Amino acid sequence: MHRSLYWITLAAGILGFTGIALGAFGAHALKDTLADRGTLSTWQTAVLYHLIHAVALLALAGMAGDWANARWIGACWLLGVILFSGSLYWLALGGPKVLGPITPLGGLLFLAGWLLVAWNAFRQAQA
Repeated sequence: MHRSLYWITLAAGILGFTGIALGAFGAHALKDTLADRGTLSTWQTAVLYHLIHAVALLALAGMAGDWANARWIGACWLLGVILFSGSLYWLALGGPKVLGPITPLGGLLFLAGWLLVAWNAFRQAQA
């Protein structure tokens, strides 16, 4: 397995596992805490983006051999989950509000990754 495929697949597995675990943790062990804080929807948003990008990374690993910048897409999405979902998890649990500006940076990384997907499709169509 090519090195970039390895780390993209590994990241997909770790993100999938942690996304499911955090979703279950939020729905069960933290449900009352998140409901009392009014942050259950924030937690759910974090889990949704976390899991979407875990699956997207897995799909990317299947196509990465054809894409020169797959590692950049993967890096954008992985860092996006860490910054976007990570900051939302922390904020939902009452973390410092200073983390708020980090969330959009993660969102920008998600967008950058998806733009790179579109760019790859465009380049392949031109070839």
